[in-house]
Amino acid sequence: MARSKEFEVNEVLDKAMKIFWEQGYEKTSMSDLVEHMGIHRRSIYDTFDDKHTLFLQAMDRYKGKISTTLLSEIKASKTAVEALHKIFDVMISEAEDTPSGCLIVNSAVELGTRDSDVDTRSLESFKDTERMFEQIIQWGQRDGEIASDHDAKEMAEYLHNISVGIRAMGRTSMDKEKLNRIIDVSIKLLEK
Repeated sequence: MARSKEFEVNEVLDKAMKIFWEQGYEKTSMSDLVEHMGIHRRSIYDTFDDKHTLFLQAMDRYKGKISTTLLSEIKASKTAVEALHKIFDVMISEAEDTPSGCLIVNSAVELGTRDSDVDTRSLESFKDTERMFEQIIQWGQRDGEIASDHDAKEMAEYLHNISVGIRAMGRTSMDKEKLNRIIDVSIKLLEK
């Protein structure tokens, strides 16, 4: 008779996501995963097949959680400019129990050129972020708070580039005030 799982999959996936986010794929050993996930090595293999598949699922879980958070911030915003500020605040704020930076950006830098699955997921996530920025810019253009003399898609690509840089710099000990100044200047360049 097969044993039932003694753990909740999303709960242990969150733990794997956190250790991959903190250490990266290559520095995270199966022993690290066993220790941090709190389940046996056999359970990891039975549930997730292998370390690579677990990592890809952790990337997907991260993307889903971040997307939900960003969508919530956008919906709570009264203006497009406010939405942009809230999105960047999420990107640079450090919750006490999460590593700094961004798992997607970190993974793209570490593995993007060597791992087609990671590259594909990273590029999809980047496209989603650009679409999000484009929609906010169009909102701001309709309401007259963002200049209409540039293409919304091109401005979204620019903001996405800023966001990747901000998230990469967030992995360092860089002063958050400096990151906020960069964001403020970037948003002001878009305003009328």
